[in-house]
Amino acid sequence: MERIGIIGAGPAGIIAAGMASLAGKEVYLFEKNNRIGRKLYITGKGRCNITNAAPIDEFFDYIVSNKSFLYSSLYSFTNEDTIILFNKLGLKTKVERGNRVFPESDKSSDVIKVFMKFLDDSKVRLLLDTQVKSIERQGNKFIVSTNKNSLVFDKIIITTGGVSYPLTGSTGDGYKFAEKFGHTIVSPKPSLVPIEVKEDWIKDLQGLSLKNVSLKSTYKGKIIHEEFGEMLFTHFGISGPIVLTTSNFIHNYLGKDIKFSIDFKPALDYEKLDNRMLRDFKDQPNKLLKNSLNGLLPQRIIPLVIEISQIDPEKNINQIRKDERTSLINIIKNFPLTYKSLRPIKEAIITSGGVSTKEINPSTMESKIVKNLYFAGEIIDVHALTGGFNLQIAYSTGYLAGTSV
Repeated sequence: MERIGIIGAGPAGIIAAGMASLAGKEVYLFEKNNRIGRKLYITGKGRCNITNAAPIDEFFDYIVSNKSFLYSSLYSFTNEDTIILFNKLGLKTKVERGNRVFPESDKSSDVIKVFMKFLDDSKVRLLLDTQVKSIERQGNKFIVSTNKNSLVFDKIIITTGGVSYPLTGSTGDGYKFAEKFGHTIVSPKPSLVPIEVKEDWIKDLQGLSLKNVSLKSTYKGKIIHEEFGEMLFTHFGISGPIVLTTSNFIHNYLGKDIKFSIDFKPALDYEKLDNRMLRDFKDQPNKLLKNSLNGLLPQRIIPLVIEISQIDPEKNINQIRKDERTSLINIIKNFPLTYKSLRPIKEAIITSGGVSTKEINPSTMESKIVKNLYFAGEIIDVHALTGGFNLQIAYSTGYLAGTSV
């Protein structure tokens, strides 16, 4: 019986292990933590957004890097297959906004339980608290040395993840193993990560959450990306769903003069916003400007909008000139922020970069450099937007690697 070694018990490694074992292989799954799926516990704010229910052909619209590499894997094991597998294992699921799929219980721990059941049912040999120190090639075999012992394998699947959230065990071990075998590592960068801005006053807005706003990023006047939804001000800059998504699209511009602008009222064009402001002003002609924008903006943002507009906040609104009103509208529609940096990779939801897809067979996940060496999951240079897409990539590439061995 062929012996398969799988390094890393995240979602890709778990699926790969189960599929290889069900196919009659003797499978060992190595995990340096004391439990499987550590990173799964924190996905979906602790609820575990296990996949996305969008039609599989629409998945590729949400994949940011090397989407063509994923055609074979995503069509071999689709999101429907994922949901069916979880349901068969006893996990009831539900679909929420944005086609996000969650466990009905809203507990990531329930996802871990069914994954453990999957490994048990598949008779995978799970080795917890076992850190792989090295993988050596000897003839047509692989020697895996751990903190406990050494074992010999016919084939190896590396599913160690990236370098985001290192406390969950994603510390880049797999990159070292891959490089030793001659693989190219595309430089890891933080993806789906908050953004720091240069403005010092940003800390005054810490904790302020915005809904139904638009965030635009530009370089030399050219739009890089625009995203609509929710965001959050922090002590260092901006975060929240639309910011995390935006971080995916500015990698090629890092170190350059990137500008951001927030449209607080994207549902209103300039003319409609002007009419709305005129109506508000007409209802309260003797109010001071600083007290008259509550119907349009959150209280904490008003002083900054007025300051950037360069209008006296103590001015009565019945004295506001048309050009001053135009200035206010321009700032409400284009509130400026200046890019400073992405937050550290350890705070990123996902890692951009990893083992080059040019060196992996997309139909099997086998290395093109070393026979019988496979990769799956976040260690590969592929990543997607939030919403369950990255986890599905892990399952699908893990499935293809597991069935291919």
